[in-house]
Amino acid sequence: MFLRIVKAGLGLSLFLLLVGVVWLVRDLYEPRTLPGQNVLFDVEKGAGIKAVARRLDERGLIRSNLSFLAAYQLFYAPRKIKAGEYAFSSPVRVKDVLEDLVSGKIHLHAVTIPEGLTAREIAPLLGPLLADGEEGFMAAFYTPAAIAPFDPEATDLEGYLFPETYSFPKGVASEEAVRSMVGQFNHVFGASWRERARSMGLSLREAVTLASLIEKETSVPAERPLVSAVFHNRLRLGMKLDCDPTIIYALKQKGIFNGNLSKKDMALDSPYNTYRHAGLPPGPICNPGRESLEAALFPSDEGYIYFVSRNDGSHHFSRSFAEHQAAVRRFQKRGL
Repeated sequence: MFLRIVKAGLGLSLFLLLVGVVWLVRDLYEPRTLPGQNVLFDVEKGAGIKAVARRLDERGLIRSNLSFLAAYQLFYAPRKIKAGEYAFSSPVRVKDVLEDLVSGKIHLHAVTIPEGLTAREIAPLLGPLLADGEEGFMAAFYTPAAIAPFDPEATDLEGYLFPETYSFPKGVASEEAVRSMVGQFNHVFGASWRERARSMGLSLREAVTLASLIEKETSVPAERPLVSAVFHNRLRLGMKLDCDPTIIYALKQKGIFNGNLSKKDMALDSPYNTYRHAGLPPGPICNPGRESLEAALFPSDEGYIYFVSRNDGSHHFSRSFAEHQAAVRRFQKRGL
């Protein structure tokens, strides 16, 4: 009788174990349809496995707390659940959720920084992702250590925040984001380009400043080397650059730009006013892209010293003042 009871107990235990295994495997591997195509889920720092399981259950990402916790204890403990933001796509398996959480496969947000923006214009694009927001970004911007070995005169990172599409996790530190952008600039503006700048008698700062002017003067790729030729020729001849975007930059720095340039603005007392001061301004007026940086180093072999807008996004280039005046009369409503 005793042996029958033992056998029956063992049989029941094995049956229950089998049922438990089937139940656990089903919960682990059976795909679950989510309320939306993609669900973002935050794990706060210091959150325990039970609290995480409860929130996953509330969000409909797992079938039950019990199977999730059992699977964690059996297959993943003592590995820690890592803090961060995670993205789960429908359909999702509990096994995939666990794998992502313990491996720290946090969600990365793609942020595109367009060419020609200033740091203050970049800040709102990155701010929502940054742990310390726009203020933290601007604080990192005014810490030029990342570019100091190449530009010891830099007091900020204007010009060196390379326009690109970056992937950052939510809560990234501003210092890390800025370091990535400057690192990408250093990758693009590598040793061969630095040597090219030196051979032209340009420091890195001067080359990037020139590129920033080119970036703001035209959005037509084919025109960039031509605009570069105009500026190089003017610098060689000792002529003022007469670059409107430098005044706009100075006005924006003072917080007084209203969207239009007036004759009064042309007399602005600023080292960035290239209508008053010959040579390049003190530093970059935006963060130029690859094509403008390349154009600054490889201008067209042309004798142009003037250009004027055709009012369609392109420009007319001239070699003489007389030709330039004729172009102004043709394309502009008012003269010089």
